[in-house]
Amino acid sequence: MVMEEGPEEYLEALYKLTRDGNPVKTTELAKHLGVAPASATQMIQKLAKRGCVEYIPYRGARLTREGKSEGARMTRKHRLLETFLVLVLNMHRDKAHAQACELEHHLSDEAEVALCRILKHPEFCADDNMPIPPCNSPFSSCAECMAAGTYSAQKRDRPIKALSSLKKGESAKIAFVRAGRGAVQRLCDMGLTPGTTVKMVTSAPLKGPVEIEVRGSRLAIGWGIASRVFVEAESLG
Repeated sequence: MVMEEGPEEYLEALYKLTRDGNPVKTTELAKHLGVAPASATQMIQKLAKRGCVEYIPYRGARLTREGKSEGARMTRKHRLLETFLVLVLNMHRDKAHAQACELEHHLSDEAEVALCRILKHPEFCADDNMPIPPCNSPFSSCAECMAAGTYSAQKRDRPIKALSSLKKGESAKIAFVRAGRGAVQRLCDMGLTPGTTVKMVTSAPLKGPVEIEVRGSRLAIGWGIASRVFVEAESLG
């Protein structure tokens, strides 16, 4: 007997399977979740009515801004839990994945932040080495979050994404830096501070360096640095 997945699992799967903003085929989604294609189509249509996905018949589904935000939120909780189960509790990776699937729906935002702090703000999941989506808290860096004594339930109004993922000619405002105090200071010295508007000029393929425009000047930085700087804008989906 195949157990049907809930809407959150579908959003999480779409978040993981989406590449370059292209629609995810229903057959690919069904295979990933281990459900019948008809069941996947039915759930996608329900999510489309809720405004979480854009359903394109014969092509697949694409997350809306709301859907992407929810998918990132659930993916973040899942990968943080997997990392905790593997690194702290020494659980086998296969069992950790199944356990994280059960726990992620019950992990509060406050517990998520506490878990991230205990794990010292990991960038990648210990289970499959996939990137952990950044938090959407009001802090400007991991260092600022660590210095805060308590957790604020306040959230940003708009989702954020890595500077390295901006398209050529796209502008956005720096919101969050995923780094410690030293790295944050180095980025500040380069003019990459929260609230600063940056524009993507060029981005080399295969995780090569990117060229951005900051305060009227052009700056070349490595992909690794650009992937630690997160931006927000009305146009980001």
